[in-house]
Amino acid sequence: MKLSKKNKLKQLASYASVSVAVTLAAVKIVAAIMSGSLAVLASMVDSLADIIASSITFISVKFSIKPPSDKYRYGYGRAENLSAIGQGVFIGGSGLFIIYGVIDRLVNPRAFENLDIGLWVMLFSYLMTLLLVIFQRYVYKATGSKAIKADSVNYMGDLLNMSAVVLALLGVKYLEWQWADMVTALFVAGYLIVNAYSLIKDAVRVLMDKELGDEVREDVIGLVCCCDFVRGVHDFRSRNLGNSEYFEFHLELDKDLSLEQAHLYTHMVEDKIRERYINSQIIIHQEPAGIDDERLDNMVKS
Repeated sequence: MKLSKKNKLKQLASYASVSVAVTLAAVKIVAAIMSGSLAVLASMVDSLADIIASSITFISVKFSIKPPSDKYRYGYGRAENLSAIGQGVFIGGSGLFIIYGVIDRLVNPRAFENLDIGLWVMLFSYLMTLLLVIFQRYVYKATGSKAIKADSVNYMGDLLNMSAVVLALLGVKYLEWQWADMVTALFVAGYLIVNAYSLIKDAVRVLMDKELGDEVREDVIGLVCCCDFVRGVHDFRSRNLGNSEYFEFHLELDKDLSLEQAHLYTHMVEDKIRERYINSQIIIHQEPAGIDDERLDNMVKS
């Protein structure tokens, strides 16, 4: 199948991202071993985390877009959230590994060697990452790809980390600030752990069926109530299925409508919602307006 220009750009950007991550991890491994710098080691671990995270994301996205099956009728969209938890655990573990390295350095001090190699490698890494971010920004503007944008934001964080590492190496080399290396390593470790927490927290919220938010709720209910045949909406619920939104609510209609007419109106409501939320799954229960029944809206806690 022939790819469109936009898809080719997105594909090229994804290949560039993985290629840069692998290249930087390889050169940083050499630099970390030769220089003995914890800051360089921390940056190398960050690059390895990028490779693992990108690989997990690639596999989970490929799996999540599979159509529903007889055993998984809601589809496989939640696979992305499971992968996010795996990424968070790995990234958080990487941060803890760096902290362990700092503690070990405090207990067993050792001299730095070949700091020039560490400096040149970090400057090379910074330049490569900067060029990648510029290219990703171009691709995002041309395609509107959220995945490319997210990857670009991640590499922007890497630029900040690498800047700190370069400054630490300069401090050690010219000012003999031995502590700067460990402080920078702790900074990178903290950055990784905070990112890991954010990834896991967001994924758990989706897996626990957290509501999509008041803005989405008000928007969908507003779309439904714009239909002149709708007499009310209650017991609205929403959740994220991973790659689509799920909406469920009770639709109040005139009690004198035939089943066929009520069915037609319900389809009109679904079509109106899907104009805004294209891949959404919608479950609607029709009922006569004015019935005084037990409602979820009266039971939920704010």
